Amino acid sequence: MPKSQIVDPKQVRQAQVLKLPEIPVNQYKVPLADERKRYGDPRLVGVLEDMLIIREFEAMLQKVKLEGSYEGIKYDHLGPAHLSIGQEASAVGQALNLSTDDYIFGSHRSHGEILAKGMSAIRTLADADLTKVMGGFDGGACLKVVEKGASGSTKDLATEFLVYGALAEIFAKITGFNKGLGGSMHAFFTPFGIYPNNAIVGGSADIATGAALFKKCNQQKGIVIANIGDASMGCGPVWEALNFASMDQLETLWEEGYKGGLPIIFNFFNNFYGMGGQTCGETMGYGFLARVGAGVNDDAMHAERVDGYNPLAVADAVIRKRKLIEERRGPALLDTITYRISGHSPSDASSYREKAEIEAWQQADPILAYSAELIKAGVCSEATYADLRAKVKALMIKTLKLAIDPVLSPRMDAEAIGELMYSNSKAPRLSAREPVLREKLADNLRTKQIAGKVRSLVGQTAAVPKAKQYNVSDAIFEAMAHHFATDPTLVAYGEENRDWGGAFGAYRGLTELLPYHRLFNSPISEAAIVGTGVGYALCGGRAVVELMYCDFLGRAGDEVFNQMAKWQSMSAGVLKMPLTLRISVGAKYGAQHSQDWVAMCAMIPGLKVAFPVTPYDAKGILHTALNGTDPLVYFESQRLYQNGEEFAKDVPAGFYEIPEGAPALRRPGKDLTILTMGSTMYRALDAAKILQDKYGVSAEVWDARWAVPFDYEPIVESVKRTGRIVLASDACERGSFMHTMASTIQRLAFGKLDAAPVVIGTRNWISPAAELESSYFPQPAWIIDAIHEKILPLKGHTVTSNQGDLELIRRARRGI
Repeated sequence: MPKSQIVDPKQVRQAQVLKLPEIPVNQYKVPLADERKRYGDPRLVGVLEDMLIIREFEAMLQKVKLEGSYEGIKYDHLGPAHLSIGQEASAVGQALNLSTDDYIFGSHRSHGEILAKGMSAIRTLADADLTKVMGGFDGGACLKVVEKGASGSTKDLATEFLVYGALAEIFAKITGFNKGLGGSMHAFFTPFGIYPNNAIVGGSADIATGAALFKKCNQQKGIVIANIGDASMGCGPVWEALNFASMDQLETLWEEGYKGGLPIIFNFFNNFYGMGGQTCGETMGYGFLARVGAGVNDDAMHAERVDGYNPLAVADAVIRKRKLIEERRGPALLDTITYRISGHSPSDASSYREKAEIEAWQQADPILAYSAELIKAGVCSEATYADLRAKVKALMIKTLKLAIDPVLSPRMDAEAIGELMYSNSKAPRLSAREPVLREKLADNLRTKQIAGKVRSLVGQTAAVPKAKQYNVSDAIFEAMAHHFATDPTLVAYGEENRDWGGAFGAYRGLTELLPYHRLFNSPISEAAIVGTGVGYALCGGRAVVELMYCDFLGRAGDEVFNQMAKWQSMSAGVLKMPLTLRISVGAKYGAQHSQDWVAMCAMIPGLKVAFPVTPYDAKGILHTALNGTDPLVYFESQRLYQNGEEFAKDVPAGFYEIPEGAPALRRPGKDLTILTMGSTMYRALDAAKILQDKYGVSAEVWDARWAVPFDYEPIVESVKRTGRIVLASDACERGSFMHTMASTIQRLAFGKLDAAPVVIGTRNWISPAAELESSYFPQPAWIIDAIHEKILPLKGHTVTSNQGDLELIRRARRGI
């Protein structure tokens, strides 16, 4: 919402007709003679060899899956194998002119892309570089397997290394590229520019867009290609990614040196099917997939349809789109038509398509057609072609034997997976270059304003006006500003992040401090906000992305739960994920803006989850997040942004961290323990005061601060002393993470408990209007009533809410 861009009613209400750019369809017409001059005959023969490698690799997998053997070698592969037999030309053509600085991201059907991009790297890298890559990857574990008995050139060895590393990964072997934790649908090899493939349809679209954002913001070489299928055009995150990559601000607002659309090609491998649904004629309405580019920007994303059965046509298209991107005119879209002769998976009998259709595409087989063209033109001979096929067959036999050998290629000890869930490393800055700022941090107006505030209310003898109190919003600003001035890769974005100062004011002052490429307003595209953050982080940058309300988490569910959480572990530590997701938990705004979903994030392995509720903790935990390399969901309460510091004697102006998992004691006590998550802590403190003043009961109040990881030891020690515990948060009681905590505490302190733990949460309703919230969110009286009815009878107490067991049974029976 920059004031510099005026929305003029006269202009936008003017009558006009939009004219869309023409979209080329299968326009490649370059004679082979010209391609021989461009590439040379050996390289053209290399294209044929690469297609044969992919074809035989997948034929081997298909036989192993369907028949349990290949060329007499028996093996039972239990995992998936989504094959791309028939699509080899599309993969090889795309990779032909790419370098290791160019990144490709793929789908569940990307064995061919891995091999094609890998072979492209092998053919272009110097032998010394190849040796360094192979020897340096995973301590040389993969290389040690293939170099035994190896003969031939360095490039021959590298080819064996590539094919073996991919196959061992598919077979879940520790010598695979990702130690078997990625498998068929997630394998990748970053030294060759092969980035994660994704089992979620369209899942690579926004992640690849984030990788392109990383390249632009950090001025890195190369382009990014998102290889996704035609059926992904029905997925919301894909549309969000197309728009994100084409945002007007990239041209109109970003500074010189950073202008222009993102350096990405969205390459749709259009095989006309999404599982058994036929995209053209059944499940989609676009007719020609390339048409959708016209709905994204004025250039129609430079979209075109390309004949993916001709590898040179695809290569030519990539060259032309790359030129546009290098001129900062990206992004681009390719509708690369192809066909999978094989089924969706080996178990797919293709009952949804006619045999005649499959036979027609088999007759157009790209390998047969391309080899025939080369032979006719004298580029290679029939004998050369036969030799290539024999060589490839021998390669697959040798590789399969190595990959199934339990001694040479063992599986990982499953217990080791736990050690790979988090990187648990510290990295204050992810690049040595100087951070780009618009002004010095010390000169920033908000920095100066905060310097005049009272940083703690502890020990203050006179009331401090709200405007003078250092608050949670200030704490978030200080931590963010510190890391923006420290880590040059750090970017932040989300809805209303710039100009407005963030939806709740925490970023006020950052607009003046930062250029657009480090802080910008994203589209209202929650999936793309998080997904691009994932791509940015796994490429080596640090991002803080924001969802304005916790309730919007559902719009980014896959990106948070399947992508952000899992890539560190699925990569077996090859990747890190320095991504922080800020999520604000609301109130007063009704059923779709007032929910606490901490439990959703805490239940997903791979995420760290924190919920600070004081200025000291808000700053310290954010420092911890931004000094680490793990994905962290950082919950904030909208009730508390203006709260001053009531517990710490000081909130240091400089850097400090809060230990991960450490709860905080807010009030000491001896008769019972109260453990809270989120803003409920303040109501628990009110309850503790009433218990002490009215009933003489001393309650010890703890603030969890963290959900994952969490150190139970201090809480268990407290419970062992008090014998009783109540847990409370603003999450719905049913499914609340406090139940997980209660269960764990009961196991750890069972012999010392005088009563079962009691969990208090919001009612299992929709969040009502602000005027009714006192009947919905936990109140001090609820905590006291629950203690009276279920833990410790309070003399003279009259309950005002029903917290008894019979009421719990009644509500559960009714589903409320």
